[in-house]
Amino acid sequence: MSANLPIPPNTTSIPARNATSDNLFAAVDIGTNSFKLLIVRADPSTGRFLTVDRFKERVLLGLDTTTTTTTSSTISTASILRATKALKEFQNLLQSHRVPSSHSRFVATSAVREASNQSQFLDTIDETLGLKVDVLSGLEEARLIYQGILQFHPVHDRTVLTIDIGGGSTEFVIGKEGKTLFSISLALGHVTLTQIFPEITEMREHIKDIIRAAGLNEKVKNYDIDKVIGSSGTIRNIEKAIFRGYASNMEGNVGVFEESRRDWSFTTEELKGLVEKLSEDERRVGGKVRRQGFFKKRSEFIVAGAVLLGEIFEVLKIEELEVSGYALGEGVIAEKLGEVFDNYDPRANARWRSVVRLATRFNNKQRMKSAALCFSVAKEMFDGLGKKYESGNGSDGFVVSLEDKDVEYLEAACLLHKIGLYVGKKGYHKQSYHIIMNGDHLHGYNEEEVKLIALLVRHHRKKLPECDHVVPEELTEEMRGKFRILCAILRVSAAVEKFQLVNLDNVELSHTCEGYKLVLEAGILASPGNVLPSVKDFEAELGKELEHFRMVIQERLSIAVTSSTSS
Repeated sequence: MSANLPIPPNTTSIPARNATSDNLFAAVDIGTNSFKLLIVRADPSTGRFLTVDRFKERVLLGLDTTTTTTTSSTISTASILRATKALKEFQNLLQSHRVPSSHSRFVATSAVREASNQSQFLDTIDETLGLKVDVLSGLEEARLIYQGILQFHPVHDRTVLTIDIGGGSTEFVIGKEGKTLFSISLALGHVTLTQIFPEITEMREHIKDIIRAAGLNEKVKNYDIDKVIGSSGTIRNIEKAIFRGYASNMEGNVGVFEESRRDWSFTTEELKGLVEKLSEDERRVGGKVRRQGFFKKRSEFIVAGAVLLGEIFEVLKIEELEVSGYALGEGVIAEKLGEVFDNYDPRANARWRSVVRLATRFNNKQRMKSAALCFSVAKEMFDGLGKKYESGNGSDGFVVSLEDKDVEYLEAACLLHKIGLYVGKKGYHKQSYHIIMNGDHLHGYNEEEVKLIALLVRHHRKKLPECDHVVPEELTEEMRGKFRILCAILRVSAAVEKFQLVNLDNVELSHTCEGYKLVLEAGILASPGNVLPSVKDFEAELGKELEHFRMVIQERLSIAVTSSTSS
């Protein structure tokens, strides 16, 4: 099983040595403000995907364009050079991760779509890098954004209005059951609005004129909307600022458990408060909103983005908007998965999405990478144990059999076991448990399943669980048996993850008369000096976990680590 995990900066990639690179997919979004690369690993049996890594380059295609009208511009030579450099870096990353070329797609949106020298831009990229870029129409972009949102929200059977604010345009889609009922793309983006309208009053009037001319309100009224969902970095930053109290001068006072209970959303009143605060700050400090910690590099465009969204709220009479962590890139991935996997069904991912959603709410980028490594090891151990006991070769007294669905519990625990670090290092496993149990986060799981996942997270480290006395009144006998096995797997996997074997080329669990043997084939290491840990290092670190595994499984587990770089 290849892990194909992210490679740390300033290191050389080591190619994966087996066929599981065929399960890697990538999407590149060439936007007006930023270029984004998304790399995921998909499960061929379900089509579910886990983000392996994300990369973002702030190219600002539209910043130094020569604008002739609000819908036509020329991409400058400097912008083309920045774009070529960024795409070359992305190309190198795709090669280092061994993503098959047939599993990646490069798409361009508003800035390239509206450029009068579009052909020059595309030809330069093709001639310089050999890359084919698909320029999406506004309607195609909107459709793919809707598909991406379906990977994040369990709203397949509901009529949903989605809004995505980009640098050069805003896409609207009404969809249900994966089908687009209505879509429109308006030439309203936070970058272009910032460039053309330095005054907010003029900006508002322009926005209203464009929305009115498009007849957006009249068209949306024809549908009975169940939910409004927004995507894009601008909308996510707006939600973050509102929730963190930027508009109410209550910054940093939100408790973690209050945050864990609140979904990503905000109301029209909260948005109005933010727009007023941003407008006030812009007047007071001469437009230097960028100094506010919430917005960082996006700061110079956040005012236009918030004003634009406020006008959309007013015209469409939106009372509340939910925020999606997924957008165009995930939509491109979903479509590609549908092409490759015959049985791909986005509706089957409701449980998975809720886990990823909670994990990304509290985990930073590095902890998500660690979670992916942890599951790579855990999945191989699960498969190895499952095969053995399915064949009837289990030890005497070992009566619990592992089923395919049980890997979901293990997977969820791997992704969530570090979310408590959001609060602090001390006792973070207990905080992780409380976050899972004190919020309605995991959709599609019953109460016992949620409890099982939370208990796995709670007992992945520190004090060993009492194997025969794990909250017996809260789990059935069958679930207690599953807990013991899954917990033994998770504790070993979490301990292995501490060694930061970042590019884990292969993980294999085998069984002999002497017991189980876990072989880790490591490429690049994150440890200082790239020193490969010895068997003694592992045994010293994992001694307690290996003994716990022996007690539960009634078989010995040994670990061997090899290097794929050795000749």
